Amino acid sequence: MTCAHRSLPFGAHVLVTNLSNNRSAVLVVNDRGPFIKDRIIDVSTGAADVLGFRRAGVVQVTVETVAD
Repeated sequence: MTCAHRSLPFGAHVLVTNLSNNRSAVLVVNDRGPFIKDRIIDVSTGAADVLGFRRAGVVQVTVETVAD
């Protein structure tokens, strides 16, 4: 599963945790963004499904880099 981040290098692995339900997933940065103020990461549709917020669209998350 993939995500977009403004500054992390392409190929970086990040652990994203949905703070409303504590679901987590390791994602790979493959794009730049988000370009909307106050958002820190965009995730793929598949990642949003796993993290449990596809319908909500926007939720609070934590993002941690992990070793490849």
